[in-house]
Amino acid sequence: MLAGVDEAGRGALAGPVVAAAVALPAEREIPGVRDSKLLSPARRATLEEGIRSGCLAWSVGLAAVEEIDRLNVLRASLLAMRRALLGLSGKPSVVRVDGPYLPEMPANWRRGVELEAMIGGDRRCPLIAAASIVAKEHRDRLMRRLDLRWPGYRLAEHKGYAVPAHRAALERLGASPAHRRSFRPVRAVGPAHDGNRP
Repeated sequence: MLAGVDEAGRGALAGPVVAAAVALPAEREIPGVRDSKLLSPARRATLEEGIRSGCLAWSVGLAAVEEIDRLNVLRASLLAMRRALLGLSGKPSVVRVDGPYLPEMPANWRRGVELEAMIGGDRRCPLIAAASIVAKEHRDRLMRRLDLRWPGYRLAEHKGYAVPAHRAALERLGASPAHRRSFRPVRAVGPAHDGNRP
């Protein structure tokens, strides 16, 4: 069994980092799978359904805003990847991870597992691309839920990324508990203003 791992949300100002692990038999691929950033939301949602129903196993791991602020976003991303891999219902023999770093895995789990870091893996490896789709879709659903809790920031629209509308909302409202305090644009505005809570 082969597994691909990728994350979504590293560069956002709000919300968790979400990693996904997707496992397939060695000879199987899922048609149409590409890096989640290259797909329309509708196509990505359709593919995610097919990936989850057609793979051997899949799992999602999260790193919360508090963990991102405490550890830094890279370490939090690797923690989310570790959680996703440990959540798989079986242990893969080969794991391909998007990016230059590998998550730290328990020694007994690593035994017999080949771990490979692939820069640009979401474009080069269909299995990592499948994981990127699952991670992105899962995180988008979480951001829509956070938007219901803090509607003033319009998190459902931009998923927490630093677009002009999000920066303007931060300036106007201050930061919500969903925002990453360790990120400069969030730190600069401080917490939500009294009487102006979203």
